[in-house]
Amino acid sequence: MLKVAGELCKVDKLGRIVIPKKIRQMFNLIDGSCLELLVDDDKIVLQEYIPQCIFCGTTDNLTEYKEKCICSDCIGNLSK
Repeated sequence: MLKVAGELCKVDKLGRIVIPKKIRQMFNLIDGSCLELLVDDDKIVLQEYIPQCIFCGTTDNLTEYKEKCICSDCIGNLSK
């Protein structure tokens, strides 16, 4: 369920928005935090990016290969 935060953000000419400090603090966003942009019908949603295996979706024991994450179990299955 979406809640109104009471903050407005304007898009600048480069397409950027500034997330207000109060909101960044609420979600512990620091410089370099990675957010994922999602579209749901007529909504734009930002959420914390959590890397997951491209094959099974797990978030445990990941290795990055060519900018993709693969878990150790799937790596083992690929080598069979």
